[in-house]
Amino acid sequence: MKRRALLLLPVLAGCGLTDRPYVERRQWPLQIGRPATLPARTAGRVLEVRTLRAGPGLDVRGLQELQPDGSIRTGFYEEWAVAPAQAVEDALRRWLADSGLFAAVTAPGSRAVPDIVVEGELTALWTEPASKLAHAALAVTAIAQRGDAPRVLLQRNLIATAALPGNDPQVAVQGMIAALSVVLAQTEAALRATL
Repeated sequence: MKRRALLLLPVLAGCGLTDRPYVERRQWPLQIGRPATLPARTAGRVLEVRTLRAGPGLDVRGLQELQPDGSIRTGFYEEWAVAPAQAVEDALRRWLADSGLFAAVTAPGSRAVPDIVVEGELTALWTEPASKLAHAALAVTAIAQRGDAPRVLLQRNLIATAALPGNDPQVAVQGMIAALSVVLAQTEAALRATL
């Protein structure tokens, strides 16, 4: 067995496998900051934000780029620290909790009985280097739970873009987070209009 391993060493050295530098994966946090925090309404409604689904191809953590031919290139060495749909769900919950529209914003499994339930799907989160744009989109449905029967309050596909001043991964991350911030603000505005 040792003899076979020793015979393979010159072959591996000739392939250049030993000359390649090690490239470490970078994990980027997907944290979306709200511009201002407002206090919760003491007599307001309770909102439950359910688990966001990931649209096709968005169940991976690698940063994604839309190529000129319409295909998506997913980065192997540049990735989100957590799955994007999970991070956006957490950010949406925090964003709406700090909006001042609700007495509480809960997650599934809470003992609080919700007045309104929000469901959604992350349908876009990528950059388009050729157009120097970052894209984000969220399909949102809000359902009123109280009363005789559940009633749909809102069904929207919220879309936003942000400019990309450069082409490196840090700029891509900042652009996608900026686009997501606009989408979350649009979600808040759409919910505010239904209350």
